[in-house]
Amino acid sequence: MSEAKKIAVVTGAGTGVGRAAALALMNTGFTVVLAGRRLDMLEETAKLGPAGKSLCVTADMTKPDSIAALFDKVKATYGRLDVLFNNAGMGAPAVNFEDLSLEQWQAVVNTNLTGPFLCTQHAFRIMKDQSPRGGRIINNGSISAHAPRPFSAAYTSTKHAITGLTKASNLDGRMYDIAVGQVDIGNAATPMTDRMVNGPGVLQPDGTTKHEPRMDAKAVGDAVAYMAGLPLDANVLTMTVMATKMPFVGRG
Repeated sequence: MSEAKKIAVVTGAGTGVGRAAALALMNTGFTVVLAGRRLDMLEETAKLGPAGKSLCVTADMTKPDSIAALFDKVKATYGRLDVLFNNAGMGAPAVNFEDLSLEQWQAVVNTNLTGPFLCTQHAFRIMKDQSPRGGRIINNGSISAHAPRPFSAAYTSTKHAITGLTKASNLDGRMYDIAVGQVDIGNAATPMTDRMVNGPGVLQPDGTTKHEPRMDAKAVGDAVAYMAGLPLDANVLTMTVMATKMPFVGRG
């Protein structure tokens, strides 16, 4: 496959892990469709990468029509899709479990679970009919796919569900040479995790609040690029990339 034909889509590409992954993919030869709600942030990501290796497309992962338009644009522009990184996500306010509203719950489910489901369906439709056939889908899981933080029922539930989506779609993708894997991320240094090092820090399971170590988001971007670069007869089903000293492995 020629380098010019390696096409990737990254959702939530304007900041944080999405930006890091998009840049890593561009730097390893992919042309990357940068998807997100804010065009200015997508354009900033594009400027940080090699010239001519990206396309900015505004898309809202809570709107099925917007998702469909994104993949229609990919197919019309490039005629194929080799990699999808389902990265866009959000959390709900950290409130007592019984006080989380249905609207807050549904907003997280729509973004973190239904959005990746719909993106994966569109990717399947393109990948199974293209030549060469097949492709790779990588889902952004989280340490929350394994263990929750306090007051995170919506986010944790969706990330556990992403693991199920990863496994089910990987199984169903076999007949089309589509490989699906998941990267579980812990404490990448992004705007979403600034609270871990600023102010009082992060609430712990024992009720205390502490600062937590973080890692450069580039480590996650490089992991995604590694997964994306594998031949389709090999797959990383799950990979955990985490800050070495974060309080996850152990008791407390």
